[in-house]
Amino acid sequence: MTYAIEIHDLAKRYNIGTQNQLGSLREHLVDFAKNPFGIRQSKEGKDSIWALNGLSFSAQEGEVVGIVGRNGAGKSTLLKVLSRITYPTRGAVTVRGRVAALLEVGTGFHEELTGRENVYLNGSILGMRKREVDMQFDKIVAFSGIEKFIDTPIKRYSSGMRLRLGFAVAAHLNPDVLIVDEVLAVGDAEFQKKCVTAMEGLRGTGRTVLFVSHNLAAVEHLCSRAIWIDGGKIRQDGEPTDVIKAYMGQYAGGQSSGTDLEEGLHRTGNGDVRFTRIEYLNMDGTPRGITRSGDDLVIRLHYRADKAARDVNFGILLYTQMGTLLTWTSNWHHGKLIPSLPPGDGYVDLEIDSLNLVPGTYAFSLWLTGEDQKVLDKIETGLSLEVEVSDVYNCGRVLESKWGTIYFPQRWKIPEFAHQNP
Repeated sequence: MTYAIEIHDLAKRYNIGTQNQLGSLREHLVDFAKNPFGIRQSKEGKDSIWALNGLSFSAQEGEVVGIVGRNGAGKSTLLKVLSRITYPTRGAVTVRGRVAALLEVGTGFHEELTGRENVYLNGSILGMRKREVDMQFDKIVAFSGIEKFIDTPIKRYSSGMRLRLGFAVAAHLNPDVLIVDEVLAVGDAEFQKKCVTAMEGLRGTGRTVLFVSHNLAAVEHLCSRAIWIDGGKIRQDGEPTDVIKAYMGQYAGGQSSGTDLEEGLHRTGNGDVRFTRIEYLNMDGTPRGITRSGDDLVIRLHYRADKAARDVNFGILLYTQMGTLLTWTSNWHHGKLIPSLPPGDGYVDLEIDSLNLVPGTYAFSLWLTGEDQKVLDKIETGLSLEVEVSDVYNCGRVLESKWGTIYFPQRWKIPEFAHQNP
């Protein structure tokens, strides 16, 4: 097994209020002007933070690894260490082969040189011969879409133009390791689609890709593995779907895995049987902290029966935030009648194979009826279901609320002639 990247006990510390010892000459001159006699700063100025602290992992050749985490978690610091832009405080880092990095818009470009000259400059930095760059040059320019400005100095480029050229260079100059930080956060939809397509193509070329993005759908679609970094340490490493669900469940603002229904809700009914708790579960019965479009979902309705009840019916009505009824379901709708419910505590489960809702907040109400449709308990307000974004069509594009309210399982079949180049 050949590893393109090996990291062991990696740590990076930054001193707050002090200059980096490996800073530029300009930084040292400014520091000297502020403190010509080398007087030590106060203890408060020497406070430090650990951007990375004991991080270890390896990436195989040809692996596409997504890095997820909140701002300040250490993702960008990790990429800068791997790109040799900054150096670790502790630990060992091994990166085999040529490395191309797109960390920020315009990183690696010389402001006074033209786009054409910067392409060749980047190729030279990667150790490529001129004829190797010549072979890729037309593809780079076509991908970037800035043909008219390729001989214009980079300093006159907009941020979008810099990003287009930067990604085109990084993707086409055949690096062994490609490091990309938030490339999908800038640029229009057409260019983002190009980036996704290009990164899909890299998966089968044997090149190793480290991809940092807040676009979790793209990470899930493009990557064979995901790493969640939190506080400079690895929180979880594994299958993208599992890692993303855990990450979103920790930080997203969706509902908790359960809500007590005993107090604080306006309810009607005679109270012979009452809802006591609602839970959101996975199909295996484990708690679900977050629900995404297309997920399977179990809604568990706990109840307490003070006395026996007959012909019991549990129901749920789901609404949009504007009050439009989306669905009304109950055990009666499915022919699952409950002729007799004994006293005591219990629960019933509503199993949903695929939650076909676009992301958003939905309101719902609960009701319980008994013999002769007598209302036992009814909760009409105060309950909501948060549905988060997901790549339901497995194409790197998240389902958005502007696309409607519901979606349904579907496929597009494209005629063969549409795949042929004109």
